[in-house]
Amino acid sequence: MLPSTRMLAEPPRKPARLCIVGSTGSIGTQTLEIARLFPDRFAIDALTAGDNVDLLVRQAREFRPRVAVIANEDLLGVLRSGLEGTRVTGYAGDAAVREIAAADSSDTVVAAMVGFAGLAPTLEAVGAGKKIALANKESLVVAGALVQSRARESGSPVVPVDSEHSAIFQCLVGEDPAGVERLVLTASGGPFRARPVDTFGEVTREEALHHPNWSMGAKITVDSATMMNKGLEVIEARWLFDLEADRIHVVVHPQSIVHSMVEFVDGSTKAQMGIPDMKVPIQYALSFPERWPAPHGRIDWRALRRLDFEEVDGERFPCVDLAFEALRAGGTAPAVLNAANERAVSEFLAGRIRFTGIPRLIEAAVGRLAAAGTPDLDALRAADGEARRMVEELAGTGSH
Repeated sequence: MLPSTRMLAEPPRKPARLCIVGSTGSIGTQTLEIARLFPDRFAIDALTAGDNVDLLVRQAREFRPRVAVIANEDLLGVLRSGLEGTRVTGYAGDAAVREIAAADSSDTVVAAMVGFAGLAPTLEAVGAGKKIALANKESLVVAGALVQSRARESGSPVVPVDSEHSAIFQCLVGEDPAGVERLVLTASGGPFRARPVDTFGEVTREEALHHPNWSMGAKITVDSATMMNKGLEVIEARWLFDLEADRIHVVVHPQSIVHSMVEFVDGSTKAQMGIPDMKVPIQYALSFPERWPAPHGRIDWRALRRLDFEEVDGERFPCVDLAFEALRAGGTAPAVLNAANERAVSEFLAGRIRFTGIPRLIEAAVGRLAAAGTPDLDALRAADGEARRMVEELAGTGSH
């Protein structure tokens, strides 16, 4: 969704009431760091987590939200015990997460839950007309048409949190969408940009989790190592900015200073730049249309000697091409791609497949399971489940 004049209305004078779906993950914890910087601008209404009940309790005791929700129902007793002596109410279960995301008590939902599990609460929040600070890229990868259709119906503004999409969003503010020629997403290239491709089969879990520029959760760090994160971002960009695949390009930029660019029909290009720090796009998503002073790091222009750009090496990083193919195929292909990737990454982290098995399993799942058409939510859920089962079965054969 391009920045619009509707979204440029005056911000609310009262503190924004935040519901953070996925508060214990990387994006969630950094969102709370922003809340600490601006205690007069934010009131934490709700926090949700998957399994990390200890951190959720600590967060709830500090920020005193109205409610705290743990998705794992087996942990409800631990949550409520940890909340004793506070006025925070504890709930559990996926249904509770969805209900809290749509509750009237919050006006802004930070969709920070990782993976397909973040789709349902994001859809609930969008349907309720909330402002969405979107970090859960899978929501748009799997169900981009559905999410944006609901956003148009409810008037829900969707502001991206991913650094690349935030960069494009910022470059488009004040621009006529008709003047956009192409989006250019930048990728760091991860830890294996220069590694010989014939050694990729020997990549260890520890090597894949060591990103040169960014500090992120395990799943997205592996996605960066395979560059599937960039493939997923291509699909997300298609729905965020309403541009077809042929008008979205990816380049490798190892310094991670230029976060993405927009090329215009007159030959000019806008780039958004900054040091690698997710708190900057998180804050912008929450403060938009304003910019607030903050002590985040600045570029040292005297030390910045060069900015390098290069094409994506398809032999090293086949996941980028797989994502473009899934986007062009449409139907359930992006959902299958996403689910197969999530499961394959889990298999790699558990030591059951090699690093090179990740793209092979994804390609196999998309080739066998993708279906054309305009799938509804039930069809997307079914495709997700089938892809996970297939990858688990293929990984169990030991052939990947």
